[in-house]
Amino acid sequence: MMQLHQDYDKFQEKDTVIVAVGPEKQGKFKSYFEEHNFKFYGLPDPNGEVLNLYGQEMKIFKLGRMPAQMIINKEGVLRYIHYGHSMKDIPENQEILGLIEN
Repeated sequence: MMQLHQDYDKFQEKDTVIVAVGPEKQGKFKSYFEEHNFKFYGLPDPNGEVLNLYGQEMKIFKLGRMPAQMIINKEGVLRYIHYGHSMKDIPENQEILGLIEN
């Protein structure tokens, strides 16, 4: 999430809203966002309801959710999705910004 935070203004320039969905309960999620002063939205999803809607994987042996990044247009259509295999498998912001541009 820190990566998204660092380029928040670039996403704003492209009229893009960032929503981070996490597995924590509301209190813990809110504390984490406040601690890091994130400017974007956070959505706690402790029961995996959003996870299930978009097919995000859960790996018990890797202690939780695998990362996923999605671009959903203003009409609600999923235009891009990347499912990561580990927390190191996350597209760079420049790649995502390029996809938004196109």
